Amino acid sequence: MKVTEKKLADGVIKLDCEATAIEVNNALKEAAEAFAMQMGVRPAPGKSIEELAKEQLGIADLDKIVEPNAIEVLVPRALDRRNLVPAFPPKATPTVKFERGKKFTFTLNVTVKPTYELASYEPVEITVPPFTFDETPINQQLEEIAKNSVTYVVADAKPLAAGDACSIAMKCFDDGEEIKALTCEDRTYLMGRGYMPEGFDEALIGMEPGQTKEFTFEAPLGTENGEVVNKPISCTVTVKEIQQEVVPVIDDAWVKANMPMFASREALVADMRRVFEAQQREAYEGYVQQMAVGQLTRRFEGRIADEVYEATRDQLMQNLRMELQQAGMTWEQFVAQNGGEQQFGMMLMMQTREVLVQGFCLDAVYRHERLTLTDKDLEDACLGMNPQGNPKMMRQQLEDSGRGFALRETAERLKAARFVASQAKITVADAPAAPADAPAAPADEAKAADEN
Repeated sequence: MKVTEKKLADGVIKLDCEATAIEVNNALKEAAEAFAMQMGVRPAPGKSIEELAKEQLGIADLDKIVEPNAIEVLVPRALDRRNLVPAFPPKATPTVKFERGKKFTFTLNVTVKPTYELASYEPVEITVPPFTFDETPINQQLEEIAKNSVTYVVADAKPLAAGDACSIAMKCFDDGEEIKALTCEDRTYLMGRGYMPEGFDEALIGMEPGQTKEFTFEAPLGTENGEVVNKPISCTVTVKEIQQEVVPVIDDAWVKANMPMFASREALVADMRRVFEAQQREAYEGYVQQMAVGQLTRRFEGRIADEVYEATRDQLMQNLRMELQQAGMTWEQFVAQNGGEQQFGMMLMMQTREVLVQGFCLDAVYRHERLTLTDKDLEDACLGMNPQGNPKMMRQQLEDSGRGFALRETAERLKAARFVASQAKITVADAPAAPADAPAAPADEAKAADEN
């Protein structure tokens, strides 16, 4: 992509951009794939996205539908070519018609991210509670191990009732053909757990050990016109014994028998403590870092332009709406739960200012201290965006998509936040420790920078 720039007034830079025909086609492909995923288009061997969209959604001209998104795909690539970090995402103004297989030219008026200075760059002073390890996750995991290691032993004979456990022998047939997967000589069956259709459980109610019964129940084994339909299944069931659940005690003997990699219960607990303590210390360090950055923001000087503020607020609202949609909650429900329009508006205003001021303060520290980025810094920023992802792969994807400038901004702010915390004068108070899930500034900064 060819990109030339011209400085305008008030920190605005005009970019004249020319995307090649190949870049246009690639942008259309990327936008089409995202659209198909969003609309739940089912893939089929040998068929293109365009063909699938026509068959499943009735869309004759997919290019026209995804054109706005395809143009948006080109915008960050133009910014990255000039290594510009915008205060908010700019909108493209086409100068020719957008068409597959043809060059496309457009302009961008970029409001460059402003720079601010702080009242002081001296180490911040904060008071934090001491770190204390919370044993709760260990106890919860031991309970989960016990729950997943339940055994069943013979109990006093009685008629089967809802919720009982029993040992059964069973044979099932579909149109006279034995269903091998449901045939067994001795299997523990738990009534009312949904392992078999309701009709099966109803037939077993009242049966006693040694009793055999033949009956038919309905099971969803067939399809018609793409819909699952029930079929009658005939079976013969013998109740062998009534059973009761035995939850094991996770002691030395149980650990040696079932988890031989640990010499004792104490060794098992020590390994759990090592893992959970590392997690809790990481969260605590993030909390301390957030406290330090929060103190730093008190040194912010300057006025944030209305357009920067409004664009950031709109971006936060857009992100929130997407999260609510994924969670199955309406915007109206969320606003009501947060005190109504007026209170929610105030909360959003405060959050917008916090995001902006914190970012600008970290930018100032990065510049003032002349910090530099390493490959590890960039990968740490990727982990902040997606802790479960592959940082090297994510970095490659961001850079290939033209979002290298956003990644660098995120990494710079993360490094600045760590520097501020490392230099802070910390007083540890005699008080309860911070919550283990206290958020850390870098993750929030990573998300905010990635969105821009």
